[in-house]
Amino acid sequence: MKARIPNQPAGGNMMKRLQEMQENMQQVQEQLAQAEYTASSGGGAVDVIVNGSHEIKSVKIKPEVVDPEDVEMLEDMLVAALNEAMRKADETAEREMGKVTGGLEIPGLNGMF
Repeated sequence: MKARIPNQPAGGNMMKRLQEMQENMQQVQEQLAQAEYTASSGGGAVDVIVNGSHEIKSVKIKPEVVDPEDVEMLEDMLVAALNEAMRKADETAEREMGKVTGGLEIPGLNGMF
């Protein structure tokens, strides 16, 4: 019985697939970094927009919620809106990267998004 010799080196197809996955991941990362996520708090009194790189792009505050006697409430609304926008960005990144990696746990990427 003769041994069968493959046409390509062992793992050649796997390396090609990994390279394609890496290229796809880079494209997705670039798209995610540019995407914007909006969140509100206080029934729309505070609106924020962040991008996928966690940069704050915009903060809008309705004038009627600016009360010099209750600055703490405004601060709380800002924190709540910003945290929600960041959570949306992270969830989207996880979901989109999961599509590219097929759910593989890749060392170094866990916790990155």
